[in-house]
Amino acid sequence: MKFSPTHIVVLLVLVLLIFGAGKLPEIAGSIGKSMKVFKKEIKELREDEPAQTPPPAQIQQPQQGTYYTQPTQEGQVAPQQGGDGSAQQ
Repeated sequence: MKFSPTHIVVLLVLVLLIFGAGKLPEIAGSIGKSMKVFKKEIKELREDEPAQTPPPAQIQQPQQGTYYTQPTQEGQVAPQQGGDGSAQQ
């Protein structure tokens, strides 16, 4: 739906009738202050967000030829041993 200038004028007249001419500056000031506080809070949240994000965990891989039976860190998987004792990949 597209608003024409007539729609906007009718809307302004209704707002003027409902709230009165004396209240309109007060209402506009309140809305302006609320928007200012809202924008300030959003800006603070965006500035704080990178500091709260921990860096990704680095998983250390064992050196070639190292034998272990259990993973030493979360996310590691022990290589499967073949029948001849060699690691299968």
